[in-house]
Amino acid sequence: MRTRMLAGLALLLTTGLVAASAASGVLLDRFLDDRNENVLRVNAAQYRDALARGPQTVYADQMQALVGAPLGVVGVGADDSILFSTDRPEVDTGRLLAVTGTLAAYEVGEEPGNAPEFLCVRVPSPGLRIAWPDGREVSPAALILYLNTSDDEGTLNTLLVRQAVVVVCVLVLTLALAVTVLRVGMRPLVRMARTANAIAAGSLASRLPTRGDRSETDQLAHAVNRAFDTQARAEETVRSFAADASHELRTPLATISGWLDLYHQGAIEGPAVATAFAQIDAEAGRMRLLVEDLGLLVRLDAGRPLAQDEVDLTALADGIVADAQVIYPDRAITLSAPGPIPLTGDAPRLEQVLRNLVGNAVQHTPDDTAVRVEVATDGEQVTLKVIDDGPGIAAADLPRVFERFWRAEGSRSRAYGGSGLGLAIVEAITHAHHGTIAVDSTVGAGTTVTLVLPARPPEPVSPR
Repeated sequence: MRTRMLAGLALLLTTGLVAASAASGVLLDRFLDDRNENVLRVNAAQYRDALARGPQTVYADQMQALVGAPLGVVGVGADDSILFSTDRPEVDTGRLLAVTGTLAAYEVGEEPGNAPEFLCVRVPSPGLRIAWPDGREVSPAALILYLNTSDDEGTLNTLLVRQAVVVVCVLVLTLALAVTVLRVGMRPLVRMARTANAIAAGSLASRLPTRGDRSETDQLAHAVNRAFDTQARAEETVRSFAADASHELRTPLATISGWLDLYHQGAIEGPAVATAFAQIDAEAGRMRLLVEDLGLLVRLDAGRPLAQDEVDLTALADGIVADAQVIYPDRAITLSAPGPIPLTGDAPRLEQVLRNLVGNAVQHTPDDTAVRVEVATDGEQVTLKVIDDGPGIAAADLPRVFERFWRAEGSRSRAYGGSGLGLAIVEAITHAHHGTIAVDSTVGAGTTVTLVLPARPPEPVSPR
């Protein structure tokens, strides 16, 4: 990560600095070109204005004084012959004539090519006479003013070289500083990596260090710690589940093994054999029921789809209540429903939910406790309530009622025949139907289990 960040930073800095240097070079080149052309145009205008005043004679030494470096003047005759040249700076006069011969009067031109050495302009000079100290006079037909631009090219090249040196120095210094900053900034990630390695090596209680400053690394550490905590809880749940399942299976297996040992030792004879086999069959049935419940939970946890049939919840509840009234004729078990309540779901699983809830309400309350089943709907959702007036559940036990293999202290006796999976199965089936379940209980006032299911299952989410 550090290498990629440094490479990205170097690329950005290089691109920015090179672009800035190139832009400054282009701007300087344009500035120099504009300045040179302006110098030529201004001087050409001055000559034109002076010549417009009429014929006049100018001494050669005055001409040389008027023209300052790097501006030079070449006088040409009517036949483009070279009459004189200031030679300031020295330039090939033949190339000057070749360029200005194609220009109109007072038009600025340059030597063709990628790197021109001069700019020039032709100024007509009728009536101008130039006198020399030796008495010689010449009358040029035109004056060629020129500027040597080679010095400007040298200035531009020097600027580019110096900028390249500056770019390299800035890159080196910036990357050196960036390495230091990244080394300091990456320390939290390095500490996280060490802690993660320690956790992978077996130190499961270790957690990533946090500083509480809400930085990105701190938020990452909190998120990873939550993931580790969740994993630890899941592993603890699996271990507890395995221990509870083995405990639930160990008791009937011990009973079966005990009766078989007695039979093999000859301690059971005659009518006692039938009793022994009846006990073995009962314990085998308990084991079979436990295994079926565990298999159902595994299938529900795996998210296997349930049947989607049209179910009348009122008819299901009525059948369960009728069975309970037959089994417990002395109990006041009643059903309250406005009429048929259709919904889409898995009928056998919903029936299992109702049986578990009504069975719990009957088995875990005194014989004189009334049990009511209420079913209602608002068109979108179906609500099922199982209400009893029993002793209730302690507030400390309510958060655990849906835990697997958990039973309240008062119901831990096997006289009830429960394995502690009933409400866990109810919750799993409810969630598989996209519903919710809640338990409200007050000690001494009774318990209400509320089940809310959608009348129609939600539309499946598109993979897109």
